[in-house]
Amino acid sequence: MEYRRRALLGASAAGIAAAVGGCLGSDAEGEGSIAGEELALATTTSTEATGLLDEINAAFEERFGTRVAANAEGTGAAIRSARDGNADVILVHARSREDEFMQEGYGVNRRDLMFNDFVIVGPSDDPAGAGDAGGAAAAFDAIASAQAPFVSRGDESGTHTKELVIWEHADNEPGGEWYQSLGQGMGETLTHANEAGAYTLADRGTYLSRDDIDLEILVQGPIEDGPALLANPYGIMAVNPEIHSNVNYQLAMTYIGFVTSPEGQEIIAEFTANGEQLFYPEALSAEPNFQQYVPEGWQPDSADD
Repeated sequence: MEYRRRALLGASAAGIAAAVGGCLGSDAEGEGSIAGEELALATTTSTEATGLLDEINAAFEERFGTRVAANAEGTGAAIRSARDGNADVILVHARSREDEFMQEGYGVNRRDLMFNDFVIVGPSDDPAGAGDAGGAAAAFDAIASAQAPFVSRGDESGTHTKELVIWEHADNEPGGEWYQSLGQGMGETLTHANEAGAYTLADRGTYLSRDDIDLEILVQGPIEDGPALLANPYGIMAVNPEIHSNVNYQLAMTYIGFVTSPEGQEIIAEFTANGEQLFYPEALSAEPNFQQYVPEGWQPDSADD
């Protein structure tokens, strides 16, 4: 789906800055109010499939009297929507793609939001021996060598992007009848892998939220002392109003302010499914990492003499 385009809220730069700076403590009916506005949020399927998105958005809507029009279709599609000016804010989990989006000027004010990790799951009898292979890339090598069935999301999502990174570290390449590229979300991919007795890469949150599948975690991510290669950080950023004048930048920054505030971070920390914590808040830190605000490797232009 595509979001309807809107005219940028008529406010001066100073007015926007004041509204954003005080949005978490101001009266929703007061000056600069965002009540009655609608936020276009493009995000990844894992936030929706786990139910976290509903929790966050309900709290935001109650607090500010706004509606969040969320479109959860994977990181790649979310970024494309934002590039086209069809979203006000994006919440995704593929840092390399986020950096490209920022470097090209489409995104502003990126924040680290939360994290979980990826896990390699498969049938409990583990016919390829992936669980004993010794790491993520080695597990993929074992699956490929055995030509055991593997289901890929194949949808340019954050999970698919991570899968391709793992294959780059492996000695084998995916392909052949044993490898199926589904082109669907995480929930559908888990369902298909479960029915086929196949392996797949899943974000821990979506996997833990499912109580209707028999797949088991065979390779843990860093939350359970697994390899750092399986880390899964989430970032959030506003679409640059200098590129797309139709986006609602004030509302986007209000949303970013809310989800990275103590209240928003508490919602993330306390959200569980089947008795398991699915995401871990990352926005609040005694020692903030300022690299979160700019693309990795970015350096300012040297000043002229």
